Amino acid sequence: MPTRKFSSQVKVFKALGHETRLFIVDELSRGERCVCELTKMVGADISTISKHLSQLREAGIIASDKRGMQVYYRLLTPCVLGLFSCVKQVCSHSPGESSDSNAG
Repeated sequence: MPTRKFSSQVKVFKALGHETRLFIVDELSRGERCVCELTKMVGADISTISKHLSQLREAGIIASDKRGMQVYYRLLTPCVLGLFSCVKQVCSHSPGESSDSNAG
C-alpha cells in the first residue's frame, strides 16, 4: 500500500497542524521553556498545553527533561523551522492571502 510509507510524515504534519503547536515550536526555537512559561504565553490551562506538548513530543519534534517539579521542553528537530518558511511562501501564492501575510 503506497500510503503506508507516509504514515510517520503524516504524524509530523498533524502535530504541526494547530496554531498553538506552531506557536510552541516557534517559541522553542528561541530556547527551552517550562510548561508553566508556555501556559502563560498561550493563555490556556496546563492540561491543554500538556496535550499539545505530548503530541509534538510523540511526533519527535520536541524533547523534555524533568528538573525537580518542572518539565522543560526544547526543540529536538530545528529543521521543522524550514517548513515555516516554505508555508509562508506557499501562502504568498495562495488566492485570498493579503500582502501583509508575507511579512516576517
